[in-house]
Amino acid sequence: MPHYKLTYFNMRGRAEIIRYIFAYLDKKYEDHRIEQADWPEIKSTLPFGKIPVLEVDGLALHQSLAIARYLTKNTDLAGKTELEQCQVDAVVDTLDDLMSRFPWGEKKQDIKEKMFNELLTHDAPNLLQDLDKYLGEKEWLVGNFVTWADFYWDICSTTLLVFKPDLLDTHPRLVTLQKKVQAIPAIADWIRRRPPTKL
Repeated sequence: MPHYKLTYFNMRGRAEIIRYIFAYLDKKYEDHRIEQADWPEIKSTLPFGKIPVLEVDGLALHQSLAIARYLTKNTDLAGKTELEQCQVDAVVDTLDDLMSRFPWGEKKQDIKEKMFNELLTHDAPNLLQDLDKYLGEKEWLVGNFVTWADFYWDICSTTLLVFKPDLLDTHPRLVTLQKKVQAIPAIADWIRRRPPTKL
């Protein structure tokens, strides 16, 4: 069994999908959380100067979604067929397209609030409409089994609801999906144990 060390800030953010996958697959790893004050010193030591980074027996991997694909490869979480795997990737990338547009690191509060408000009132509802239609009457987003696309939906929506609590009021099926993910025993256990952070 490889030794895994995940390095990220003390927040859910981009590392949470990796933590969900580790929890679900019951794989042990070191959840190394760093403080913002330590970031400048650590940044210069990392490939491409970004986190999260997952060290696998000392080899540093970067990009959270690439890491997630690596960890779910050859498991049902990735999708049971090649077509399902493509669908899972497409849903994840579609969600990430939106999440990546938020100015998370913007220092000017007025600019940040304006951009957040615009994305939450215009762009996010359009995506949710499409996602709701894509889910339809299915139990999970892809196939008949939970995949990491469902995990990513729960993680992204949990963060968006921090900023707009009524965002899912007109999408009960998406709320149900969120609750189903959070009720999976391994995920529920992780949510209960993880350090409480806003994001």
